[in-house]
Parts: sequence; structure tokens; C-alpha cells
Amino acid sequence: MNAVLSLLGRVGLSLIFIISGWGKIAGYEGTQGYMEAMGVAGALLPLVIALELGGGLAIAAGFFTRWIALALSAFSVVSAAIFHANFADPMQAISFWKNIAMAGGFLMLAAHGPGALSLEALLQRRRNPSAG
Repeated sequence: MNAVLSLLGRVGLSLIFIISGWGKIAGYEGTQGYMEAMGVAGALLPLVIALELGGGLAIAAGFFTRWIALALSAFSVVSAAIFHANFADPMQAISFWKNIAMAGGFLMLAAHGPGALSLEALLQRRRNPSAG
């Protein structure tokens, strides 16, 4: 049961980043302009896309989970502070706290790992068949 819940939790946390990464590719110029309007260098967009899309896919698969979970947790907090700190706007306040909640989920994932239904667990079983 825990293995399935861990898998579903990883997929749930990763989907918003996978979808957002694809969206940034599709709307590259608009996203770059928005970043620059918020004081963030548009040249960072390829790194943001790599983290969101690549990191999201890695989390879903359970690969390099702890490190990527830490990176996505930090990214969620930083992006909340930069892009969603206008608490006078209720939608921005909700987005801010959503990012903080996701950061918390990623910290839990970093603390507990990806679970048995993950690429990491599969690779570990192949390296050490007697432990599985």
C-alpha cells in the first residue's frame, strides 16, 4: 500500500511541473517577457524549463528523487516569493500558499525517498538482488 501511495504522491507532485514546463516551451516568448517584467532574467528560462520538465519527469519516475525534490522545494519557495507575493490579490495569495504546500510535499519526499515503485528501487534491486 505504501509503495502505491508513494508512487501516486510523486506523480501528483510532479504533474504541475511537467505541465508547466511544457507550457513554458509553448509560450516561450510570453513567459520570458513575464519573467523579465518581474525582475528575473529571461535568460534563465531554459534552466527553469529543464528543472520543471526534467525534474518533474524524474520525480514521477523516482529517479534522483531526494536531490530533485530539494531543488523543486527551493524553486517553489523562491517562485512563490517572486511571482506570488501580492497578498492583496486573493489569487496570488492562493498561488503563494500552493507553492509553499508543494515545497512541503517535496521536503517530505526528500526525507522519505521515492518508495518501492521507483526507478531508484529498481536499480537498487538490480545491483543487489539478494536484498530485494
